[in-house]
Amino acid sequence: MKPTITLFAISLALAASAPALAGGSAEAGKAKSTVCAGCHGPDGNSPTPLFPMLAGQHADYLLHSLRSYKNGKRKNPVMQGQVASLSDRDMEDLAVFFSRQHGLIQKY
Repeated sequence: MKPTITLFAISLALAASAPALAGGSAEAGKAKSTVCAGCHGPDGNSPTPLFPMLAGQHADYLLHSLRSYKNGKRKNPVMQGQVASLSDRDMEDLAVFFSRQHGLIQKY
């Protein structure tokens, strides 16, 4: 009985989190990512260790990070300025685009 309840709880949690990125579009994210390219590279593979690699990161992590910069939980004046005008849809699109690029995660 206990494993069934655990499996149900996990399934419910996954189902609840799925809609967060359901609307994200990699194609739209690519179009919106041009401003990110200056620091993070055109596909999210940063040309310098000064800026994080976005390519291949999990979309939920990227979305959480963008939202945290926007709401001030993560402090970085440059990033806070970059995300200030982004809508939730913009952030979802960017997260999906960068998560689908070959980079950090695929290297391991």
